[in-house]
Amino acid sequence: MKLHLNLIKAVNESIYQIFEEERYADKVLERVLKSNKLWGARDRAFIAENTYDMVRYWRLIRAVAELETHELNETNLYTLFGTWQILKGRELSKWEEFKNVDAKKIEKNYKILKTQRKINYSYPDWMDDLLWKELGKQWNKEAEALNNQAEVVIRVNTLKTTKQDLMLAFREKNIETSQVTGCKDALILKERQNLFILPEFKNGLFEVQDASSQLVASFMDVAPGMRVIDACAGAGGKSMNIAALMQNKGRLTSLDTEQWKLDETKKRARRAGISNLETKLIEGPKSIKKLYGTADRLLLDVPCSGLGVLKRNPDAKWKLSLGFIDRIKKEQQDILQEYSKIIKPEGKFVYATCSILPSENQLQVQTFLSAHANYELEEERVVLPSESGFDGFYMARIKRIS
Repeated sequence: MKLHLNLIKAVNESIYQIFEEERYADKVLERVLKSNKLWGARDRAFIAENTYDMVRYWRLIRAVAELETHELNETNLYTLFGTWQILKGRELSKWEEFKNVDAKKIEKNYKILKTQRKINYSYPDWMDDLLWKELGKQWNKEAEALNNQAEVVIRVNTLKTTKQDLMLAFREKNIETSQVTGCKDALILKERQNLFILPEFKNGLFEVQDASSQLVASFMDVAPGMRVIDACAGAGGKSMNIAALMQNKGRLTSLDTEQWKLDETKKRARRAGISNLETKLIEGPKSIKKLYGTADRLLLDVPCSGLGVLKRNPDAKWKLSLGFIDRIKKEQQDILQEYSKIIKPEGKFVYATCSILPSENQLQVQTFLSAHANYELEEERVVLPSESGFDGFYMARIKRIS
């Protein structure tokens, strides 16, 4: 694609807001892409893809350009953009804005720096050290896989349509999709595009949801007629999936500490044609105690580091801290200790994270089980980005013994 200054300027503005103003990448791009109604689909894709890719490889780009400690002024932003284009093997236009881009220096520096994993794949020292400590050689594969662009995956809402009918409706709109092995309601888009403007989305025929995330609901072993609680529901993505598996039969409760998230859950449920879902705000410990011993199935999709979803949230590399991970691990164990009491005897709960750290996953479950003889691990599953091609997830299904 031919370079255009207005598009590069949009990328530079996005990068500045993400790193200098410490804003979230998805929110920044949402605002930037709305700023010019004349941009077409290819223009928007250029801005989004280059912004996300530069965020992914931020440490490498700054290192090979020898601008690690320099401020992000207009000149340096153009130099960094030009550096990224050279690293991608593209030729630059001979513009004044790229006067400081030295292709030979970039290539020379890259040959040296690419041998260092934390620079080549762009991770902070502390994060690279932590993941190497916990994953060993497996981290080499995950470090690379987490820098790939995330696929656009949707979940077919089986309350309203079938996978075959939705694929046909998409094909009539020249939207090509493929099925996902081992994830029965998932479809992958061949090409990225805005799905939210489609009537099929507005009518609730599908939700955008990664394949790994979809596996969590099926892992819960739910059935129509059960009493099910999604205790860390957020905006309800997994609640929607659970309701479909329950075929709208039984009772599903979505809990969260934020009312606005529950409002979004109710909105999505209406669109999806879900009739067995209710939402409840967690206002304190009493909200949880009232539910003790009431659920056949419970989902604890707990707050986590998000280190398994860096494909779609690459700026988290630069916003996370070791202190945050230490705090979130304590919160995870607190949730396990208290919320597990919601399950009836012979009931089951699933502990899940979108992290690839064993200290947030297997070790948390082991700590819980060692202190609770009346619970037993039924099955656990680790989904690694390097193996699945999707997000990194962990899930453990635990049964409460009578």
